[in-house]
Formats: sequence, C-alpha cells, structure tokens
Amino acid sequence: MKRFYLAMTVIERRIKNGNLPMSHVRVPKIERFFPAHDAVRARFDREARKFPVDTSDRDALEAWRSEVRKHLMSITGIDTMHATDPRPVVTESVVCDGYTRSRIEIYTEPGVVMPFYALVPDDMKSGERRPVVIAPHGHGSGGKNLTVGRSDIPAVAEAMSKFNADYAHRFAKAGLVVFAPDARAFGERREPVGQMDDEQSFMTSTCTPLNHAAIALGQSLTGMWVWDLMRLLDYVLSRDDCDSSRIGCAGLSGGGLQTLWLAALDDRISSAVVSGYFYGYRDSLLDMNEMCGCNYVPGLWQAVDMGDLGAMVAPRPLFIETGSRDPLNGARGLPNVLEQVRISQAAYDVCGASSNLIHDVCEGEHEWFGVTAEPWLREELGWS
Repeated sequence: MKRFYLAMTVIERRIKNGNLPMSHVRVPKIERFFPAHDAVRARFDREARKFPVDTSDRDALEAWRSEVRKHLMSITGIDTMHATDPRPVVTESVVCDGYTRSRIEIYTEPGVVMPFYALVPDDMKSGERRPVVIAPHGHGSGGKNLTVGRSDIPAVAEAMSKFNADYAHRFAKAGLVVFAPDARAFGERREPVGQMDDEQSFMTSTCTPLNHAAIALGQSLTGMWVWDLMRLLDYVLSRDDCDSSRIGCAGLSGGGLQTLWLAALDDRISSAVVSGYFYGYRDSLLDMNEMCGCNYVPGLWQAVDMGDLGAMVAPRPLFIETGSRDPLNGARGLPNVLEQVRISQAAYDVCGASSNLIHDVCEGEHEWFGVTAEPWLREELGWS
C-alpha cells in the first residue's frame, strides 16, 4: 500500500509538472471547466461569520467569548475527547549548547502517544521555576526537529535555512524551559500512509488523511492538536521546574494555527506569538484551496473568522507576525491580514488593553522572523 501511494504521488507530480511523456497522456484536453468555486464563494459571503466578536462593552465580550468557546470546542470535536493517565516516560537526554534536550512521551488519550522534546537550561538551580514556552511546529519541518534546531539532520538543516524556525532552540538558549511536541500526523506521529523512510515523507505530514477520518467521526485534526497541547500543559504544570503563571506559546504557520487556537481556548497561555498564520479565511483558505487539510474544521467559517479567534485571546498579550510578501496572505496581500487584526484590536480596546496586541509586518515571505517577537515574548514572561 505504501509503495502504491508513493508511486501514484510521483506520477501525479510528473503530470502536474509536465514531465510525463505525451505518449502517457491518454485523455483529451478539456477546453472549458464548470467548477463550483464561485458558488462556494457566494455561499461564504452569505453565511460566513454568524458569531462575530461583540465589542459593545466588556461584559458583552466576555459573554460572547464564553458562548463561542463552547461552540468551537463542539465543532472541533474537543468536547468528545477523553483524558487519560499521561504516564510520562523519558526515553533519551542529549546535552546541547546551554541546555539539555530530553525526549519524553505522554498519553493524551487512551492509546494516543505524543512524543516531545523538553529543553531545560543548564543553569537552573534546584527548586527554581522558570517561564515556559510551548513551541509547536508547522509544515515542512520533520515535526519537532525543526523548532529545536536539529541541524544534524540535513533535511531539517535545509528547512532551518528556509524558514528560520528553530525558535524552540533559541528560547531555550535564552534561559526559558521549552516544550516542542510532534503534532499528530507529523514526525513520529505520521499515519501509516506516510511512514516511508524517504526524505520527503520524513519532512511532510499525513494531515489530510487523518483529518478526513477525524471529520467522519465528528472530530477534526485542529481539535486533536489543541487537545494534545492542553494535555501537554497539564504535564507542564506537574513539573517542579515550570512557573504555571508564565506560560507562553509561539509557532510559525501550522505552529501558528496551533498557537492561535490554544491561546483562544485555554487561558493557561499567558502570552502568545502567532507567525505566518493570521488572515481572512475567504482570501486564503477558501480561494487557496490547495492548503493542507488540517486547516479545515466543519462549520468553522460559518461561525467566526481568524480575527475573532484573536479576539478570544484578549486581554492576554498577543503578538502577530506577518511576512509582507507571504503568499498565504492571499491575493489581496496585507489588506486581508489587516482586516483581521482590526477585528482582534477592537476586543483589546474594549478590555482597556490596546497595547497588548502587537502586529509586526516584516519584510519577507513565509518564515519566522523573531527579531521583535522573541524579545517581546521573553519580556512578557518576565525573562528579559
């Protein structure tokens, strides 16, 4: 089955890139197509965002947040998941430059194991509790390997040079305790269809087939990711080296998705950095519909847009990092981002916490910049 899947993938790529000889093309050219995309866009315009943030006053905002949080927990399937004894096991520890990197496994649901790296600075004193950063990864990362800076893996080293996304490593070097998990469908958690040993399989994910199965069972991959991070937070709070009042979360791209949703649904996140994942659903996830299946939650667009998710974080500090030329911003570019930032800003304003929302537009494409975001998060966590 794996060989068949890999062979079909290669053939599909060759056809798409025009590299398959004409003798292999055995179908006629279609001169005109009749897609449903325009009808879907029209339906989006009629039905999207039925639960926009209510910023008429602080009480209205809190009531809206409570109601929408329940709704999102339902449509993602989080409210159908079951906790279990985490049974943490440390499987290895590696001395790095300034910290020790330990690989740990915990159970997040019955039968579901999440491996992650814990990065603990070498200069910690006995009994000391330090601020924490949860550092979820995005796509093209080899899972947790990119965020912790596994430059000893050549494919990961190449991704580091492209995305600059070894932020878990950098936060640990700065003295914070950092946790970098494998999200479901990535790294050691790839589904059977993607468990080949080639470089491409290692660096990519099985998000779409897992989300297909999740949706058919009333859940979603987004919900699975957020649930797992919530259980990771439970584990973090059980440790004697972590300050439960100072827990940040930071991620790029798919890691930004996880960060935004976790901060929106779990108040234990005291501050967050969302990079490369803040834009209007219509321009980006609807029009750019070749995006990974992990982005799609049944009924989500009918409920809220991304700016509303940001509003759910208010008044806790939120830093949004945007590449000025990030193609994921959509055809309109920055205006598609700024519209969503303004939605979130209104919630921060009504909370009297306008300065707690920062939007940093950086010159570049889809990458982690961190020049302002990293010192900002350290300062918000009381570790400057």
